Amino acid sequence: MRRMQGCLCAVWLGALLLLAGCGGSLHNPQEKYYLLSANIKIPYWESAGNGLMRAARQMQVQAELVGPDTYDPAAQQQELRRLTGLQQKPAGILISPADANLMKPDIDAAIAAGIPVITLDSDSPSSKRILFIGTNNYEAGVMGGRVLAKELQGKGNVVVYTMPGQSNLAERLNGYKFALSEHPGLKMQVVDIKGDPRIAFDTTNEIVEKRRDKVDGFVCLEAQAGKEVGEVLDRAKVTGKIVVAMDTDEGTLNWVQKGVIAATISQKPYTMAYYGVQMLDQIYHHKPPSLDVNWAQDPFSPLPTFVDTGATLVTKENAADFIKAREASKTEKK
Repeated sequence: MRRMQGCLCAVWLGALLLLAGCGGSLHNPQEKYYLLSANIKIPYWESAGNGLMRAARQMQVQAELVGPDTYDPAAQQQELRRLTGLQQKPAGILISPADANLMKPDIDAAIAAGIPVITLDSDSPSSKRILFIGTNNYEAGVMGGRVLAKELQGKGNVVVYTMPGQSNLAERLNGYKFALSEHPGLKMQVVDIKGDPRIAFDTTNEIVEKRRDKVDGFVCLEAQAGKEVGEVLDRAKVTGKIVVAMDTDEGTLNWVQKGVIAATISQKPYTMAYYGVQMLDQIYHHKPPSLDVNWAQDPFSPLPTFVDTGATLVTKENAADFIKAREASKTEKK
C-alpha cells in the first residue's frame, strides 16, 4: 500500500508541475484560507496576518486570521472545530497549535474532512498535518544559549520563562539545555508563565526584590516575556543581568536598543504565513489522491516535512538596521 501511495504521489507531482508550467489560474472568489493562532492580538501574529493577506491579494483569494484575542488553547481548539464544520469548507488551514496533543485529534479530523492543514511556528508532529513551516526552534535555542553562556562567562543562575506543552518552546528549551550543558557552572530554573506575560513581570520583580544577587540571567522563550523583564530591571535600576529574549515586538526592540536586553532572536512569521498559504493553494488545486499520507516516510513525497524559514540574532549593534528593514517591508505594495 505504501508503495502504491508513493507512485500515486509521484504522478500527482508531475501533474502539478505540468499545470504550473501552463500558467493557468484555478482561483475563484469563494476560495478561502485561514490562519489560526491561540493569541491573535500580539504583534507576532499581526505580522503573520500581514503575510497571509499579501499572499491572498496576489492570488485573488480570501483569507482570514482567526483565533482568541488572548492566549487560550481550548478556544483555539473550538475555533478549529468551527472551521472544519463550515458549510463552505476552507480551502486550507494554517495553524500554530498552542498544545500539540490537544490539537492532534482536531487536526486529524480536518484532514479526514479533506481540508489541507499545515502547521506553522508551532508543530503537532504526531498529527496528520501535511508539513510544518517555521523556525528550527532547537537551533534557535542553541543560538540563544551560546549568547547567554558567552555573556555570563560560563557561570551563574538563569531563569527561563516558557509555556510547557507548546512544542516550539520545548524545542527551544532543549536547544538552550544543550548549549548550557557545555558550561557546568550555569544553572537553570524554568518558570511557566501560562500564556500571561504578567507572570514574567511579577516573577522578575520578586527576584529583584528578594534575590537580587542570586539570578544572573533571564531567558524568554516566547514573544511577550522579554519586554516585561526589561521593564522590571529598568524600573529597579538593576544592571549586570543578562537577558536573551525571543521575537521583535516594539517593547523588546526598545530594551535591546537601550542595552537592557542583550539579544533577541528574530523569527519570520510574515514569511511563514506568506509561504504557507501558497503551499496550501498548490495542495488545494492539485490535491493528491489522499491527504491522509505519512509524507515524512514517503520516499516519493512531493512535499517537504519541514520548511525552515530561518532566525536572526538582533543585538544593540544591528537593531536599528533591523527596524529600518521591517519598516520598509510595511510599505510594500505587492
